[in-house]
Formats: sequence, structure tokens, C-alpha cells
Amino acid sequence: MARYAIGIDFGTESGRAVLVDVVTGEEVTTSVYTYRDGVIDDVLPDGKTCLEPDWALQNPRDYLETVYTTIPALLRESGARPEEVVGIGIDFTSCTMMPTLWDGTPLCFLEEFRGEPHAWAKLWKHHAAQPEADELNRIARERGEAFLRRYGGKISSEWFFPKVWQILDEAPHIYEAAGRMIEGADWIVWQLTGRETRNSCTAGYKAIWDKRTGFPSDDFFRALDPRLEHVVDEKMSRQISPLGTKAGGLTKYMAERTGLFEGTPVAVGNVDAHVSVPAATVVEPWKMVMVMGTSICHMVLGTEQKFVEGMCGVVEDGVLPGYFGYEAGQSAVGDIFAWFVEQGVPGEYRDEARRRGISLHKLLEEKAARLRPGESGLLALDWWNGNRSILVDADLSGLLLGMTLATKPEEVYRALIEATAFGTRTIIDAFEEAGVPVEELYACGGLPERNRLLMQIYAEVTGREIKVAASLQAGALGSAMFGAVAAGSRAGGYDNIVEAAEHMAHLKPESFKPAPDYRKIYEGLYEQYRRLHDYFGREENDVMKYLKALRRNMKGG
Repeated sequence: MARYAIGIDFGTESGRAVLVDVVTGEEVTTSVYTYRDGVIDDVLPDGKTCLEPDWALQNPRDYLETVYTTIPALLRESGARPEEVVGIGIDFTSCTMMPTLWDGTPLCFLEEFRGEPHAWAKLWKHHAAQPEADELNRIARERGEAFLRRYGGKISSEWFFPKVWQILDEAPHIYEAAGRMIEGADWIVWQLTGRETRNSCTAGYKAIWDKRTGFPSDDFFRALDPRLEHVVDEKMSRQISPLGTKAGGLTKYMAERTGLFEGTPVAVGNVDAHVSVPAATVVEPWKMVMVMGTSICHMVLGTEQKFVEGMCGVVEDGVLPGYFGYEAGQSAVGDIFAWFVEQGVPGEYRDEARRRGISLHKLLEEKAARLRPGESGLLALDWWNGNRSILVDADLSGLLLGMTLATKPEEVYRALIEATAFGTRTIIDAFEEAGVPVEELYACGGLPERNRLLMQIYAEVTGREIKVAASLQAGALGSAMFGAVAAGSRAGGYDNIVEAAEHMAHLKPESFKPAPDYRKIYEGLYEQYRRLHDYFGREENDVMKYLKALRRNMKGG
């Protein structure tokens, strides 16, 4: 009998599911559900409640519809039988969190709260909690809280507790009504199994939890706000489940909705970037996996705990058991290119792309590939959505330097790609300066599949060969691998994620190698990038923050 695992990757715009052969790793079929409400960043689905700048919400109903739509489609299109599915795993963009009732009902599902922005799920790129993050970091520094070092010296506005505190600050009635504050990954597992289960990955990287010491003390939360003193016990849980364990079995209701058997093993939740590491074949230390899409997450396994400036976190067993998992990242990469294509390309380019039957991205890639490094005379800072690592500052913004009346769209496009590559190089340098070597680079996600120029530039800027995961859906594949581990070998799966990776994960035969002729040019450009990076990012010139604050005030007025 065939054996399959299902993995579902809950992303920014859609949910992607794969049915994977447990023995060979073949992705038999894929199903995608595009979220009906997508990213809610302008007005709530009621059509009348407007959102302020820097908000990014989602509708949890889209997560349910992903399950209801994709799993039946996988079975239908593949012909797989329910008894052949040994396990299910899921991953989520994170931190994506929401307030719910005690039974897990999201507050935004209730009529009385549908017009309340704070009742909806806050997506990872919700940056409106920056004031709370700033205050949390100030208080933590004053108190000498040891946990700050594990997060590169700052807790990001993207993480769990700044978002919770923003709810309390701005909508205390929502905070009071919430029986639980919970990550999207844990919420969907709750819906699948009927049991609330909190996973160690999101707890460790996004909610300041440590395997040895737990959450910060109640005294710390009281120092933030007396009403937060017992937030963990009142709104969360101290019971944290390790990765690869079984959260429970599929409920009867979910079995009926999906076509699977009741009791099918479901793995505890995980984060998209983190499950992608073994899906890219990486199960050993000192190899960086770049999960490249709308943003980039940079994942490294290490054998000991080091403290790296601006990292998103180092968590023991946070990616794979037995290792310290390091995470860093860039808040916008593919999103920057999408912005430029949507907002900055003249009609004649659109006409040419239409005539040739290719996308604007492909047209710009072709034209930009004809340029040599430095030929455009442009240099950019890649902060269109703030800086996640290493500055951890959502109030920074983008910069494009060197434009003239002769500047062409493809020159800007290439400069933006180079800027994101320089951002990745900055992160690699920070790791190595802290004693965390980066000996090899691996990539997965949408960008390696769609943009060869980008991958070649990254190889040249970093000076490293880049190997690429074979899977087009590394997150979903990684989740399927953890689903197989949740099942265990007796039920047709595997007993650990290393065994699963040996059978289910593969690399493409082609890799990207740096061109030595361009190395010196990129070294010079990178030096100039770092000077701009420090000048605008380390508060020598706070014009970006001034302009962002002015924008908020004028829009608010």
C-alpha cells in the first residue's frame, strides 16, 4: 500500500497543500487556496472600517477554507485513499496571532466584534505595534532581562507580545473578551484536532519562551503594564510541545470535511521558514537556508548558543532536535520587486511584455541581466517594509540613490535586487562576526524558481555557491515530513526528522556559483551599502523616522 503525508503551508496570500510520497519524497499533487480576504491592510471586510498605516490583518476563515478546499482536492486529483495518508503537518507565517474565546472561536467571527480591527488575526507584517515593541525593549534593557540577548538585543514589533500589548493598549475590551491569545499555527492545529496545543517553534522565536527557563517572569509583564502580569496563565499556556510530536488525531468533523479518516495523526504546528530547513536537505550545522519569497528568512543550525546582533532568535531545538536554531531575516524582498513592477514601470514596458507573452518581472529580469554590476550608477537600501535584521526597526524605509534623468526601469530593478542581496550579506557577516560560521548557502521558495538573475547576484554578493531545494513548495513539504514523523515508523512514517529528510528531501542538480570577475565590483558597492546602512539605520540621521511619523500624523489629521 502506498504511504503519503499531507503538508499545508499557510502563507501571506494563500494556503498551499501537497500530498507527498513518504518513501520517495515525490510530491504527487499540489493544491492552492487563494485567501478570499487576502491581506487586510486598508479596510475591514465590512467595507467601512478603515485601518491606520502599518496594519496587516487576516481573516481566520481563510485558514479553515484552505483546509476544506485543498485536502479534498489532493485526494481527488491523486486518487489517494484516506487510509494511505499516514499524517498531516502544517506551518504558518509567523508571528500571526489572534484573540479567541476559550473554545477557540476567533473574536472576529462574532457579530459584536466584526467591526473591531483588534479582533482580527494580526499577520506577521503588522507593524503598528512598534510603540509597544519600543517600550518593551526599553523596560527589558533597564531591568537587565537576559532574554534580550537571545533575540539580538531587540524584540520586534512583528512578534507576539507587542501585538498583545497593542490590543490591551488600544482595545482593552477586546483583550478582556479574549479567553486565549494564540498563534495561527496553533489555532489551526486546534481546529484539526479539537485540542489546544502550543508548539515550541513559535513560542521560542516569537513569544520569548525558552526550553530551560520558560517565559519571562510575571514581574516583567507587570513592569510593562499591571494588567499584563498574568498574561501567560490567563491568555496563553505554559505547556509547550516539541516539534515532531503528535498534537492529536483528526476530529470527526474535520474528517468529514476533508475526506480523511478520523484520528489521522496531526503534528504540532510549525513556522514556514523553520520547516523548510530539513526540506532543503539541511540537517547539519553551519549551513544557512534562505527561504526566499515576499520576505527572506535566514536559518542556521549551530551546536552552541551564541548571541548575534539583530537576529530574530536563537532557540534550542527550535528547528531540529539537538541543535540551536538561529533565525534572521529581511522584512521585504519579493514584495519590493512587486511594488516596483506595480507602481514604477511605464506603459511601454507593459505593452512589450504583453506582446511577447511574458510577465513584467521576466521582461525586467532580461533587461537587467544585460547590465554589469555598477553600470546603472544606482545603490539602494532594502527597507521598504522596515529592517528585520540586523537593525530590528520597522520605522526605517527604503532609499534609492544615484538616479538621473537617464535612469531606466531595468536599472532600478537590478539595484533593488542588489540591495536585497547586500541585506543578506549583512546578515551573514553578523553571524560570522558572532562566531556562527556560514559555510554553505541553500535556497528555497518562490524567488529561486522565478528569477535566475536574482540568484546569480546573491551568489556574487555573498561569494558563495547557492544550492537550491528541489521542491517548489519547501514549506508544505517540510510540514508533510513532520506529519510523517508525528505518525512514527509503526504507522508508516518516520521516528525522527533526520530520517524523514533522508528519504523525502532533495536538491536540484543545478546550483548558482559566483562569477569571479564581478566579485571586486560588488565588494566596493557593498562597502558603500554598509555606510548608508549605518548612517540611516543607526540613528546618525533619523530622517526616515521623521518622515514616517509625519506621514502618520498627516494621515491621522
